[in-house]
Amino acid sequence: MGQCTTTEPHLLLGISESTEDQWVLFWTFLSMCLITVVGNVLMTLATGTNFLLYTPMYFFLANLSFTDIFFITNTMPKMLVKFQSQKKAISYAGCLTQLYFLVSLVTLDKLILVTMAYDCYVALCPPLHYTTAMSHGLCILLLTLCWSLSILYGLIHTLLMTRVTCGSRKIPYIFPEMNVLLRLACSNTQINHTALMATGCCVFLTPLGFMTMSYAWMVRAALRIPSAPGKDKAFSNCASHLAVVPLFCGTLGMVYLQPPHTYSMKDSVATVMYAVVTPMMNSFIYSLRKKDMRGALGKLFLGKTFPRFT
Repeated sequence: MGQCTTTEPHLLLGISESTEDQWVLFWTFLSMCLITVVGNVLMTLATGTNFLLYTPMYFFLANLSFTDIFFITNTMPKMLVKFQSQKKAISYAGCLTQLYFLVSLVTLDKLILVTMAYDCYVALCPPLHYTTAMSHGLCILLLTLCWSLSILYGLIHTLLMTRVTCGSRKIPYIFPEMNVLLRLACSNTQINHTALMATGCCVFLTPLGFMTMSYAWMVRAALRIPSAPGKDKAFSNCASHLAVVPLFCGTLGMVYLQPPHTYSMKDSVATVMYAVVTPMMNSFIYSLRKKDMRGALGKLFLGKTFPRFT
């Protein structure tokens, strides 16, 4: 096996080399990309143009939508070009750049979801103190912390990847995924493996444990509400978040919380789920489940509120 240098491009082989499959994959991913971008742009515009949505929950939701737009535009355009082109090459610098944004934005998505879980907890468990507890300054501080940690996490793993010598330039996937690159390496990657597992547990398991505890407390608080309408309102406020978190965290854990040498092509399905499907589903789940967001979208399009779904 030849060694990779900074002048040697990598080859992204994709999911399938069949021409028919390439066309199906192209139109499928193109449709998902357009839906994701349009849906999240509309949610961001609706949040920014409706003063009724100037709340911590929608502040974090707008940032989640922005992250999803940034995330999908980092991976999808180059992938779509490769589906319709015989030019599968990606430069070494381009590979590391795409890897950095992929890792950083996945981490940012996860941290924003944790922050949204905390917001839901504060809104339900000590509701009388919500305005004071979730001040504008605290929201900015939490978001800054999310961005800082995600940037640092991406830098750590990207810099560690620069010391890895590739055994093959052929990447059997649609974008440079970290576990795939480590699996192709012919140099010692023990440091990368250790860092990935250690930081992965901190970024994945700690937030997951925090979210699990938050929702356990929220369910306990909701069950103590005497009125049925009160219980319904309490659960509906967090239903959208509960629909997104298992999908994103479950597929993310399948990919990153395992030794890289055990990574196989079946795990690429999980990667597609968290990298493509989840950002697309976010716009549907949050817009359809929340009455305020439906109303804001209605005013954005038609100047009137959409009727409540029954």
